[in-house]
Formats: sequence, structure tokens, C-alpha cells
Amino acid sequence: MSVAPSESLIEDLYATGQHRVDEAAEFLHLDEDLHAVLREVKRVLQVHFPVVHDDGAVEVYTGYRVHHSIARGPAKGGIRYERDATLEGTKAQAMLMSWKTAVMSLPFGGAAGAVEVNPSELSARELERLTRRFTTEIGLLLGPERDIPAPDIGTGPQVMAWMMDTISMHQGFSVTASVTGKPQAVGGSVGRVEAPGRGLAAVLMHTLRNTGLTLEGAAVAVEGFGTVGATCARMLVEAGCRVIAVSDHAGGWHNGAGLDIAALQRLKLEGGHLGDGGVPGEAISREELLALPVTVLVPASVESVINSQNASQVRARIVAEGANGPVTPRAEAILAEDGIVVVPDILANGGGVTASYFEWVQDLQSFFWDEEEINSQLERAMLRASDHVWGFAAHNHISLRRAAYAIAIGRVARAASARGVYP
Repeated sequence: MSVAPSESLIEDLYATGQHRVDEAAEFLHLDEDLHAVLREVKRVLQVHFPVVHDDGAVEVYTGYRVHHSIARGPAKGGIRYERDATLEGTKAQAMLMSWKTAVMSLPFGGAAGAVEVNPSELSARELERLTRRFTTEIGLLLGPERDIPAPDIGTGPQVMAWMMDTISMHQGFSVTASVTGKPQAVGGSVGRVEAPGRGLAAVLMHTLRNTGLTLEGAAVAVEGFGTVGATCARMLVEAGCRVIAVSDHAGGWHNGAGLDIAALQRLKLEGGHLGDGGVPGEAISREELLALPVTVLVPASVESVINSQNASQVRARIVAEGANGPVTPRAEAILAEDGIVVVPDILANGGGVTASYFEWVQDLQSFFWDEEEINSQLERAMLRASDHVWGFAAHNHISLRRAAYAIAIGRVARAASARGVYP
């Protein structure tokens, strides 16, 4: 019998991930040897590399690339540039990607990478030099058939373009399928930037229907008004919902009658802050937002936002994890006691990696789809995965998270079992 982790595991995301595996293994009656394999990462590459700064000074940076499983296909996962990045956190993200790609039925394994750096402290040239050197250091793992990085916290299309170009220079020809999340000018896909938010909105609308809640006029609060949260908010408004509160790292904004999401997006794009005014409403803190009596709460910023200290204050009917791991295990138990439905991250924010799969396929074939086709395929994939998770949960009388993990881990386990142990 697995034991629920203590709240101290808020800071130990990898141990929390292993706990999720243990729960699923017990439910699935997984072979002990296979269980032991899946609860550990396959490989870790840690690198220390110098970067010449614009003033001529040299600084040594630490970076990681981790593979959790490649049983179902090449490793897939993001690259973070984050001052507080750690090896344990990177291992947790790699494991999460294995389950996310599996629950979405994508032919990928799970990977993650990080560099311990605050990118805002670097000039554009320094950022490029760091990216190209880091790519070279981990290059022995990378390639369209081996490991395909994507952007994550602190990185974006330009960083992916530099990574792709570095890999291509080493190969002597363009390898556009070596990374995803690139600019369209170098093989990026239309619809990629908005895909995580679009996928999240599609799953949320499906969840509202499955729980018998009305979409029209449903009150929504979004914690984390970045690309994912803002796109999701806009789509929910277009579908008839009422987004009454949003927040980011600098603060939040609230209007019980509903916010002008398009105006707030323009404000952010112009470099403003949510609290600068310009739309009707009032300032609100993140903690106040999390406690609003809404139909849907979307934590879409960082890990462990909802924990044992504040979970009892949450008054939403549905919590949809737009970020990775925003609800701790202890908090989820509290939410369950209050009858709150939690849509797990490996399903709710699977739109990004699904669109990355579309980009990878298009690059390999040198045949590109239009945005209408991308969005249509994305919606079908999200609804198919959501249907499967809801059906599995109902049939087995378990939570959506346990259902999603059981489906994902079962798929990876079957692939690993079919391949056997080499030699």
C-alpha cells in the first residue's frame, strides 16, 4: 500500500512523481521489476560549461539533460533557463513528460533540460553564446530520432532557433526536426504558441459538460496570465464563460461582471501590468484569487501554488492544472474531501506537446498544415484523451489524476515489456 507523501515533498517534485508511479503500479498490479524501472530516470547528463560575457569575463554555468523513458519513442521535453533550476526538478519534469506524451497517445518518451541561469541578466549575444555552448555540450543526446527539445520557462522560439542551427552546423545540413517551438521561418508550425492554452480550454469545456455544469456564464479565475493562461481565458470567454479574475507575478485584476481579456492581453503585450488599470475592475492578490467562489480555477503559473496551507480556502468546483504540478498531493486530498474536481496536468496541459508532435511530423515530411488543420487536429486529440481519462475514471471509480496516470503508465509499461530487457 502506497503512503501519501508529506507536505515536505512540495520541494521534492521528483519524490512526488515517484509516489504517483507507486500509486499507479499498485492499481495496475504492475510487475515489480517493471515498476522499479519506471520510477527511475533512464539517464542524466550534467554539464559545466564556460560562457564569455560581453565584457570579456568568463562564467561557468551548470546545465542538465535528463531522459526518463524512451520505450515509446524518442525523448521529448522542454529546456528551462532558470536560476533556481535543479537536477531533481529536471528529473521530475522528465518523468512528467513520459506520462504526458503517453496519455496523449504520442510516440514519444520523456525528457527535460535546464540551465541554472537567469536569462534576463544576459544580453542577447550572451544568451546566444550560452545556448549554442549548452546545445553543444548535450548534443550527443540530441536529434530527431533521439531527443527533441522544446521551449519551457525562460526560453522561447529564438532559443530553439539557435539550438536547431547549432545542431545543424554540427551535422553540416539543416536538421529542422531536431527541436520544436521554433519560429515559422525555420520550420516552426503555425498554432504552436497558442496550442497549450487552446488544449487546456478544450479539456475544460469537456469537463464542464461531463460534470453537468453550464458553460454559458460560468465564472473562471486564471492564476498565471502568461501565454497559456491568457489564451485559455480568451477561448473560454469566446465560448460563453465569464473570466472574472486573472493574475501574474506582479499582481492580479478582478471584476465580478467579467474582464475584458483582449484588452488585458494588449496591455501585457505593450509591457504593462495587470494592475495598471485600463479595464474596469480592482486589484487582487494571488491568494485572494485562489479563494474566489468560481466554477473553474486555472492555476497556470508554477508548481505547488495550491498546497496544504491554502487548499481549504479554494471554493472552485473545478481546478484545471494549466501548469505542471500546481496542486500538491496533500492539497489534492483536501480538495477531494470538498468535492472539487481536479483535472491533472498531464491531461490539461497536453496541448503544447501535441502541437510539438505536429511540428516534428511536418518537419520530417517537409509538408506543412494550415492553422485551421492544426487547431482541428489539436481539439480532436485533446477530446479523445479527455474522453478516455473520464471513461477510465468512471469505470474504476477513481479520480481523474489516478485514471490519467494509470492510462499513461500502463501504456509505457506495455511498450517497455514488449521491448524486453537488453541484452
